[in-house]
Amino acid sequence: MDSYYPPIKYVISGHEEGMLLKTILQQRMGVSRKLLSRLKLTEKGIMLNGERVYISVKVKTGDVVEIRMEQERSDDILPQPMDLDIIYEDEFILVLNKPAGVIVHPTHGHYTDTLANGVVHYWLQKGWNYRFRAVHRLDQETSGVLVIAKNPYVHQHISEQMIAGTVDKRYVAFVHGRPEPADGDIDGPIDRDPLEPHRRIVTPSGYPSLTRYKLVAAYRDASLVELKLETGRTHQIRVHMLSIGCPLIGDPMYRHPVYSRVSGAEWASSANTDPLPPVLYEKVARLDERIGRQALHASSLTLVHPMDGRTVQFRAPLPDDMNRLKAWLQEAERARS
Repeated sequence: MDSYYPPIKYVISGHEEGMLLKTILQQRMGVSRKLLSRLKLTEKGIMLNGERVYISVKVKTGDVVEIRMEQERSDDILPQPMDLDIIYEDEFILVLNKPAGVIVHPTHGHYTDTLANGVVHYWLQKGWNYRFRAVHRLDQETSGVLVIAKNPYVHQHISEQMIAGTVDKRYVAFVHGRPEPADGDIDGPIDRDPLEPHRRIVTPSGYPSLTRYKLVAAYRDASLVELKLETGRTHQIRVHMLSIGCPLIGDPMYRHPVYSRVSGAEWASSANTDPLPPVLYEKVARLDERIGRQALHASSLTLVHPMDGRTVQFRAPLPDDMNRLKAWLQEAERARS
């Protein structure tokens, strides 16, 4: 069995004649210095017209450059049978619809029941050798589109798109209240909460963070919004929506401020000057109880395929629990009318 992945080829054009092979690899094929170092140490890593050569040679019109990466396996990840909702797959990428409640990658103290365990098992059953390389992460309780690269070259190129901000990531969420204005940008720097380091907060000293939102549907006490991430900070959507007074329904970490201010009977007896009515606590709690996690779903992701330059979009339909929440909100609206 071939120990290499299929070669990635590049044909030299007329205006490139006389260039160094190193220049072609780095500037035309986009091979990173790290990957280039690996390829140079691999027997068939860098080939010109079927022969192994030094990267200092000059190329000619019509020359065929090939790079080959050795097959890899995630031997540090335990294979585990798991139902996978595959949106798309080719020999370079795997795109999944991640269910809520599943961690993407094993962490300290959590070595099984992750998406990586299921993917590694799926590949082994197919007789394929790939190393698990998630291009991005989704929180454990966030569902939706997740892209996995099958080799380091593809991972590098999609990661570069992520860093450059050219990957279009769209989410949908159910939130408390109604954002004002209906469409807008949340430009709030994010960093760790010094009192609770596992949480994030909007703070002037934080890292630049930008979320664009659009109201899709308004209900009496809640809204359905579409969100586009322009940056990729940890918990960004959850932190930003809380910062404008519209926390995600069901979010146990970034909860509605009513929980921390006062609750139940204490609300009526407190020196509360908030203009919202005393029943706010009950309304918020009732909504949160309708779903067992933050109502956030990665609905689509658009990127340029590293191998052929196509712009590809992957979509994941609204999951059952969020559809049930939507139906309940719609029914409640009809009952009030």
